Amino acid sequence: GAATASGTRGAATASGTRGAATASGDAGAATASGKWGVAMSVGIGGKARAAEGNVLFLVEREDSWGADRGKILAAWHGIAGQDGIKPDTFYTLRDGQPVEVVS
Repeated sequence: GAATASGTRGAATASGTRGAATASGDAGAATASGKWGVAMSVGIGGKARAAEGNVLFLVEREDSWGADRGKILAAWHGIAGQDGIKPDTFYTLRDGQPVEVVS
């Protein structure tokens, strides 16, 4: 299955096997809670979380107002449960590095 949230503060969740969740709007959230899934956050100030073994894909964008707003600054991908990335925890990208989102 696939879920997409394109509006501001939208949320997308893919809970099935090999599902994909994408949040492309500003401050959106994507969650892959199934098996072998992908959670992707590509909007300004977005976040993503994934169950153990699922992939996270994060994009960092320029968020200041002006001509460069939305410009891609960095991209990162990793697997939840590996290399210090906690499963079922939201992450965002800052300065090219995944940062845990504390709410």
